[in-house]
Amino acid sequence: MDDTIYESYRRAGKIAANARDYGAKLVKKGASYLDVVTKIESKIIGSGGGLAFPVNISINEIAAHFSPRHDDKTLVFKKGDIVKLDVGAHVDGYIADTALTVEVETNNHTEMIRASRKSLENAVGLMKANVGLSDVGETIEETIVSYGYKSIDNLTGHSLSRYNLHSGLSVPNISERLNRDKLKLGDVLAVEPFATNGAGHVISGGSSNIYRCTGSVKSRLIRDPKTRFLAMKINKNFNALPFAERWCINVLPNTDVSISLRKLLLAGCIKQYPQLIDANKGIVTQAEHTVIIHEDGCEVTT
Repeated sequence: MDDTIYESYRRAGKIAANARDYGAKLVKKGASYLDVVTKIESKIIGSGGGLAFPVNISINEIAAHFSPRHDDKTLVFKKGDIVKLDVGAHVDGYIADTALTVEVETNNHTEMIRASRKSLENAVGLMKANVGLSDVGETIEETIVSYGYKSIDNLTGHSLSRYNLHSGLSVPNISERLNRDKLKLGDVLAVEPFATNGAGHVISGGSSNIYRCTGSVKSRLIRDPKTRFLAMKINKNFNALPFAERWCINVLPNTDVSISLRKLLLAGCIKQYPQLIDANKGIVTQAEHTVIIHEDGCEVTT
């Protein structure tokens, strides 16, 4: 990794971490989801970063993949909510991905929040060149189980590359003895344990309002000029990175963007991420850092 790329990853990490911590202070009873994500995303841009993905706000049994629509003004945080705040920034395409969990005005799930944080800490402490990813997953699972909770078996961390949020390697959250992958010098990865008092397995839920381009050329065949224009702008502005419904509003002002997005979904030009929900609707907590692998350890950028 050359110095320019390395510094871009480090700068992206600092921007994402500052935005994450800023956002955590905004999560309060009565605050609107939309207001919080808008302020966090504005802070990232104001700090000189790009948006690697829409800020995710996942509540209670939702483990991941929810961001409010542009008109979701009635969604507000409630006392007792367990809020996973997942934030991503990039500098010249080099990504930092980080998350934390906030409990709104109660302390009923402090130990579960601690379990995900501690498992992240233990995983990061283990990671260096030539360490097996199965060992990382085993450490995460053992830590979470030691607190009396389950580690979610079908959610993983992931390697990062330029403008690519999931670039090949998966960082398991459970022991995977058949996984022979090892960490290499210069790998950049997001490590994200999830603890739950539920099933320990997520299933797909409703709409997330988060999308990604598929790279399909079928958009050229769409007759509706507004939809075709939106497809062109999405490809140009977001490339392979996830984007939010609300980010499309300024592209087609005074237009029902949801209609055009549905047409692009049907044509296979974009895909929508589903909400990921614990199968038994248990409470879920999350912690996440981005790391760069060195010979003798790893560097946390977030």
